[in-house]
Amino acid sequence: MNRRNFIVGLPLALSGCAAQKVWAPDDVVRRAVHRKPGRNYLTLYTMKNVGSGNGAHTALLINASQRVLFDPAGSFKQDLMPERNDVLFGVTPRLENFYVSFHARSTYYVVGQTVDVTPEIAEQAFNIALVSGPVPQANCARVTSRILRQLPGFEGLRQTWSPNRIHDDFAKLRGVTTLEYRENDADDKTLALEEISEILREGQ
Repeated sequence: MNRRNFIVGLPLALSGCAAQKVWAPDDVVRRAVHRKPGRNYLTLYTMKNVGSGNGAHTALLINASQRVLFDPAGSFKQDLMPERNDVLFGVTPRLENFYVSFHARSTYYVVGQTVDVTPEIAEQAFNIALVSGPVPQANCARVTSRILRQLPGFEGLRQTWSPNRIHDDFAKLRGVTTLEYRENDADDKTLALEEISEILREGQ
């Protein structure tokens, strides 16, 4: 898929799981903050193997007082969304699209499941995510499920190490909408990252 023509407005995705402490300065985070007025929602992202359907990674987009992505031990490296221990700030729809495109390729596709929540629940999810990282390798589903289980209405989700299990439990929530994102790029995320980085440098 041509990333230069990637449709603005699609939700995002996921990555692989390394516990490295990262703490962007206050002024950098302040400049990056992105707010999306209107409804508050959570979007669970699951990267799945095309052949087996096995989940490889879990992430959580939170549209609260600001729009952030909890990407535990994620591998999408860029300079426009400052990070604080696996929470990415400044998640505009355009950057969200690039995040999805980075992960979707010939061997993996991305599932985005969205459910509306109250402003209070969205803010609670945001605050819990802020203190939940950095997340060690292979712990992405465990920590994401732990965050969700602390929210009113999400207590029935299982505590799990499995991205597929969170995906399946999330699908049972009332009002959830689901979208899949597929691309036919080669199975090499470094190539996708190079292309996306060039586009972002050019300011396109």
